[in-house]
Amino acid sequence: MSKNLSIVNKDLKEERDKINFNVEEFTNWFYGGAEKVKEKKYIENYFLSDKDLNLELDTSYLSYKDKYEEAVRRSIVVYKKLYKLHNEMGGTHEDFVKIMENLRFTMGAINPEGNPFVLHFSMFALTIMNMTNDEQKAEWLPRIFNCNILGTYAQTELGHGTYIQRLETTATYDPKTKEFTLNSPTLTSYKWWPGNLGHTVDHAIVMAQLYSQGKCHGIQPFIVQLRDSETHKPLPGIDIGDIGNKVGFQTVNNGFLGFKNVKVPYKNMLMKNSKLLEDGTFIKPKNAKLNYGTMVIIRVHMIIDAACRIAKATTIALRYSLVRRQSPINPNEIEPKIIEHITQQNKIFPGIAKAVVFKCMADYLTKLHLSITQEGNTGNLARMPELHALSCCLKAVCTNEDAKTVEVCRLSCGGHGFLRSAGLDDVYRNSTAAQTYEGENTVMLLQAARFLIKSFNEARNGGSLTEGVKYLFDFIGRNGKREIFDNSINGILRAIQAAAAGRTYIAWKHIEDDKRHNSIEVATNLAGVHLTKAAELHGYVCLLQVGIEEIEKIIRNVSPALGLVFKNILELFAVDLILNKIGDVIQHVDISNEDIEKLEKQMETLFKFFRTSAIGVVDGFDFSDPIIDSTLGSYDGNVYENLINAARKSPLNQEDVNRTFHLYIKPFMKSNL
Repeated sequence: MSKNLSIVNKDLKEERDKINFNVEEFTNWFYGGAEKVKEKKYIENYFLSDKDLNLELDTSYLSYKDKYEEAVRRSIVVYKKLYKLHNEMGGTHEDFVKIMENLRFTMGAINPEGNPFVLHFSMFALTIMNMTNDEQKAEWLPRIFNCNILGTYAQTELGHGTYIQRLETTATYDPKTKEFTLNSPTLTSYKWWPGNLGHTVDHAIVMAQLYSQGKCHGIQPFIVQLRDSETHKPLPGIDIGDIGNKVGFQTVNNGFLGFKNVKVPYKNMLMKNSKLLEDGTFIKPKNAKLNYGTMVIIRVHMIIDAACRIAKATTIALRYSLVRRQSPINPNEIEPKIIEHITQQNKIFPGIAKAVVFKCMADYLTKLHLSITQEGNTGNLARMPELHALSCCLKAVCTNEDAKTVEVCRLSCGGHGFLRSAGLDDVYRNSTAAQTYEGENTVMLLQAARFLIKSFNEARNGGSLTEGVKYLFDFIGRNGKREIFDNSINGILRAIQAAAAGRTYIAWKHIEDDKRHNSIEVATNLAGVHLTKAAELHGYVCLLQVGIEEIEKIIRNVSPALGLVFKNILELFAVDLILNKIGDVIQHVDISNEDIEKLEKQMETLFKFFRTSAIGVVDGFDFSDPIIDSTLGSYDGNVYENLINAARKSPLNQEDVNRTFHLYIKPFMKSNL
């Protein structure tokens, strides 16, 4: 729907008339510049205007099987158009990446319950690009790029997920035949969950335990053909299928996969990092974590996905809140827009701030990942543990916040938020799914905590620390004295740092105490709750620290009016954070009841200032109506018309009398029970 102000709900138009900054300027920042916004809009329209996609069909009413088949059909339409557009734009790899980035939201609108090809263009392609030697790249990338093969990434098993060191799938090398034999020795060794595996793809990157010369050399990646390229029938020894109905992502086609004596050529082991000579001699990589580089990239991408889901949910919730009128604040006045209730502001405004700060973190982490990867390519792996820990920690913190925030937005829409047509259902399902895929969040926090404990020991011994954990020095330097609180932005940062360092110390102390009677492994397990709390707080430290640094840079490069909005957003994020973590802060910071009351008053003042800016910010997220796909969150704000029109499309409303009346209801009513 075009943004025609003449048909916009009068209450929403009234709100937009009060915006005191340039919304387009904010949009340009959010998407990385005016040129990128232009490309995004062009690409969205290029795809979403195609009538062959049949976007008028509400797929939520279809059966499980029909949803998958429609998603495949729509995706093929999209990818054909994608390649046509790619050739028109010049046909370079950079052009292709640019289009794929701009398809992030478009694919969500086309297939709201997931894309049955998404793993081919993400983890499958990324793994080939990052973990193969030049010869393998030359063989596989053209086939991937041209979709001559379709692939996925098969790591998780029925019995093991995040703890990949204990995966059970085996790949045994025979130097005589120069082949690997893949086997699933137990039921729990079956691959389980890989997206697109069930019926869509014909190849997979399979992570398996490599056996050669009678020894196990740990997890290695292999390219394995699963289905015949002509018939698509499973190849001999391949047991494969769809895992069935799920809470969400119904059309991603997650699958199971088992092997029985499946032969794989020598050249199909990915050998950029680990290497196996033809005689079976194994050459270890410089760093075993290099084999998991794809997972790090995906976790970095997940942070921007979390930011965008929150942005979408808050857009829906705010637009609805500016149109919905209910519950007079003053009984002598008309019912106000529900956004006038401060409890409603408290539900929505902090979420908008999170979307912006998460976006800042995603941009920062993308640059950091590129920098550290370039260092790794030259043999410098010093910062690799920091990147791994940070990606784990932020994946957990951001997806947890994502799920909580989207659910709060749904609740803020009252009963109407429970409707599928409200547009929050699929957002919430995707948010909750992200808490467990690519690493279950508790395990992610524990992995990050290991880095924290190691860093804490370094700090105690006067060693060097990476920039992100230097705050541990301050805690040790205070020698037990509590941080003095002040409510400035940097004062709030110091308080969260003190809480994170204090919680890290508690976890460290528990481990040290328990080591007297237990192994280090048992002691670490007993400290698990403290470790996860420490890692979570460290994640918030990183978010606030990067948020401050990045937003200060942004403010210097935007108009004064937009700069004030960013300042307001940063303060909102900081004050909301410390109020939500006040229990942890009280333990380690000299903060009084009066200080807490001041923070609560500060939040009320921030809400007041943000009240007129909020609609400009969510409009600045620039979700077109087909992308936001919400009766409550459309640009025109015509909520009630949208709701009734959506209801009329229900299959049950296509006839006046459903057949169940004559079959069951009428006989029941006349049975005189």
